[in-house]
Amino acid sequence: VQLQASGGGLVQAGGSLRLSCIASGDAFASYPMGWFRQAPGKEREYVAAISWSGSSTWYVDSVKGRFTISRVNANYTLYLQMNSLKPEDTAVYYCAASAIRGGLARYSEYEYWGQGTLVTVSS
Repeated sequence: VQLQASGGGLVQAGGSLRLSCIASGDAFASYPMGWFRQAPGKEREYVAAISWSGSSTWYVDSVKGRFTISRVNANYTLYLQMNSLKPEDTAVYYCAASAIRGGLARYSEYEYWGQGTLVTVSS
């Protein structure tokens, strides 16, 4: 499966952005998906995950209550709605897909990656 992320940009603290990730391939609907981010000089961080059906989600503590992951399988699209953005959210954001069956994927179980989209939050 090929993934293409978009929607990044420059936003002031407190603002919102919605990232999108469009997938190719009919298997998208069966793949757990996730969003990761990598800030300059830091390791890649697992931010949010969603099961193939969308019924289960997970968030890293730092984004709980501010970010929402969702998907529309019919459109082969994954989303990350980001509200109340903070300067520490500045990073390149990546979408990823896992071929595991069911549930939410662990960090190491992601096999397919998008190219990343830059989010910059100014203070």
